[in-house]
Amino acid sequence: MKNTLYIGDPAYSSWSLRGWLLFERFGLERSTKWIDFADQNVAEQLADIAPAKTVPAVVFDDGAVLGESLAIAEELASRFPSAGIWPDDSRARATARALAAEMHSGFGALRADCPMALRVAYEGFDPSDDVLADLSRLEVIWEHARRTVGGEGPWLCGEYSAADAFFAPVAARIATYGLPLSEASTTYVAAHLADPAFRRWRGMGFARGENLPWYAKDLPTREWPGPTPLPARPVESGPSENETCPYSGKPVTHFMEAGGKVWGFCNAFCRDKTVPDPLAWPKFAALYEAR
Repeated sequence: MKNTLYIGDPAYSSWSLRGWLLFERFGLERSTKWIDFADQNVAEQLADIAPAKTVPAVVFDDGAVLGESLAIAEELASRFPSAGIWPDDSRARATARALAAEMHSGFGALRADCPMALRVAYEGFDPSDDVLADLSRLEVIWEHARRTVGGEGPWLCGEYSAADAFFAPVAARIATYGLPLSEASTTYVAAHLADPAFRRWRGMGFARGENLPWYAKDLPTREWPGPTPLPARPVESGPSENETCPYSGKPVTHFMEAGGKVWGFCNAFCRDKTVPDPLAWPKFAALYEAR
């Protein structure tokens, strides 16, 4: 029996992004079950794994049920101590835990005014004083972490840790709404936007779920500020360069054009998650580079 991860719409579910990154970024196996955000009765959709009532939720292979992302992070660290979910260094680990806990419980104005919406980037959003106060607090705690335990890389506490997974949706919000930050904090946000795992999650946001009007803002849009992806588009038919799907190994039935060639996938989701950012997917990237 595998661990089973329950997650919501990847375009909108900020907490699901955290839970997914805790598995994806640290190479932990799981099966995935998707919760429909168009049906707002999330707790009812999770009734079979009560007392969990929100996403992400995990049913572990021994039957334990966890429905809080911070608890999921700690439990994964206990079950997979070599995965690197928290830093090895005691000072960095303490800092990372403090950062994740504050993100788990705080920044209410940023969450309320700037819901995660990964399919768009808005122009002209005017942040409230409360949102600016949340951004100011982010600047303080990010700067402290990078200065005291950050090391040479882009992440907060040395190597990528659960603390960074917890702030990935904040990076998404900052990108979507064009929120003002210092140069150092903008660089940290850019590291998230360039992270292949984050890019894969955003790709799934285009492949699964509806555009939900209660998340939309009546604002003009602009280009997404992350890295420019390899251009790609769905096409109706092959023949394709490959006979089997790069993800499942099954025969291809759905097709995408990229790099002047046609590529095949075993279903619409495999294709549609790849189209927004093909080279963020290692198995497709290996196929593409080999041809």
